[in-house]
Formats: sequence, C-alpha cells, structure tokens
Amino acid sequence: MLLPNVLAWFGLTAAVDAGMPVRAPHPDHYLAGSLVEPLPAGYEGSLWTPARLEVADGLWGKGFQFPGGEVETLHLAKPLGLSAASSLLLLGAGGGGPPCCIANKLGVWVTGFEADPGLVVAATERSLRGGLARRAQIETWDPNHPEFERSQFHHGLALEPLREGAPEATLAAVAQALKPGGQLVLTETVADAPLDPRDPVIARWHEVDQRRLDRVPTELAITRVLGRLGFDVRIVEDVSQRHMAQALLGWRQAVRGMRTSRPARQDAILLVQEAELWLLRIRLLRARKLRLVRWHAIGRS
Repeated sequence: MLLPNVLAWFGLTAAVDAGMPVRAPHPDHYLAGSLVEPLPAGYEGSLWTPARLEVADGLWGKGFQFPGGEVETLHLAKPLGLSAASSLLLLGAGGGGPPCCIANKLGVWVTGFEADPGLVVAATERSLRGGLARRAQIETWDPNHPEFERSQFHHGLALEPLREGAPEATLAAVAQALKPGGQLVLTETVADAPLDPRDPVIARWHEVDQRRLDRVPTELAITRVLGRLGFDVRIVEDVSQRHMAQALLGWRQAVRGMRTSRPARQDAILLVQEAELWLLRIRLLRARKLRLVRWHAIGRS
C-alpha cells in the first residue's frame, strides 16, 4: 500500500480508501512559488516538463522514466551480447539514462531515438555532460512515420515504443534498420482484451497517462508482426511482476525520504500526479487488464 501512503501525505487518504480516482492537476508548466514560468525551449508539447523529469530522477534514477532504471536497462540489454564492436539502435532513449548507461557499462555504440521533444532535449544534454556525444548519440523519430537508416545497426533494443503509431510500421522500420541476423529485445505494455472506457480506473489511467486505449496492442499481435517480419521469436516473457516490484521499491524509497524532508508545494503537486499514475497502472497490472511483456527475437541471417 505504498502508493496510497504517498497520496495520504497530501490529505487524499479518504479518496484512496473509497477506491475513487485521485485527481491531481496535470502541469503544462512548472511552478515556482506562486508564479507559473514558461517552459524552456524545446519542451513545448512534451509530456515531460523539467520539474516532472526531476520527480522521475528521484524515483528511478537520473535520466530514466521507468522502474528499475539502470539495473533494468542493463538486464534487458545484456542478452544481446553487446560490445565495443557492436552498434545498437535504442528506441526509447527517455531522458538519456538508457543510452548513456549502456554505452558506459557495455562499451557499445548507441544511437538512442526518442519521440517526446522534452526527452530529446534532456537526453541530449545528459549525453553531452557525460562526454558521450559520439558513443551515445540522440536523435528524434516520428512514431507515425518511423524511418531509420537501413542495415545500420547490429542489434536493437526497443523500450515500449508503441505508445503511438502502428506496431507493423514501427517494427518494420526497426527490422530494416538491423543488419542480417540482428537481435531485437522489445518491451511493451499490452492488453489481452479491449480496454473498456466505461471502467473508471481505465478511464482515469487514459486521462492521466494520455494514452489512447485503442493503441494498446495485444501480446499475440506483436508476436505475429515479428514473425511476419522474419524474426525468429525465441522468448516471450511476462515481466509485470518484476515491473511492479521495481515500481514499489522506487516509491518505498521516496516515502522514506519524505520522513525527513517534506516536499515543497510545487514538488508535491507533481508527486501526487506521478503517484496517481502509478497507482492506476499497478491496479490495472494486478487485475491483468494490462501486462508488461518482453520479447527476444533474432532476425534473418
């Protein structure tokens, strides 16, 4: 019950106990005292303001937007057998944590692609600050018109790349970008049955996460697309339990830090919003209305 405890810090216990959705404002700007400041250049239209990025840094590690952070990223990347002689297409660069840690720890040459404009800015800055401008390059991609240089990369790692756009187009673009025999590790949030917008938890998750319900794919659909693209799908693994455990660990550490340092009002607003998002996501994962799945596939020789 760690996430409800986070919300209880801000007087929202009754709503949680009643099973009601907790409504927190969605910050299009970050607050400084009583003033609303304009977003820095490059963050317009982003789901990730600088202030929200700071919240994610505190939960998952600097530059990461998902539970487990560096540990989970390396866990996903290591089966690819990466080395200094390898090149990696990384779809889902986030705030720069994934490409930078893979380049640093595994020595591989990484090109990280990101669609969200705020994350592109953050990832580029992180790569430059870490002295990784050449080894961990950051580029923008368009989920609605995915296109990557053909036969450019030895292997691919795609971290939930299907939030927007069609699975067929995105995975076909990734397949064409890999060299013959290239391996692909893919993670994605899936729904085994259509998500009912009349379900209040689903409706609120859709509103908070700003994800279209009709764009959440099924596990079977992704597996079939990979097969049609010529991949030999070796592993299809439900990693929902590990994902939830890592999420709760991140929030446990955040709650522990609040015991000695209560967040300021502007930080509290963002913490409540992020806590609500994860409360809803975990409820749907526990009910198996959502799942997080990992694929490991090998391309044509």
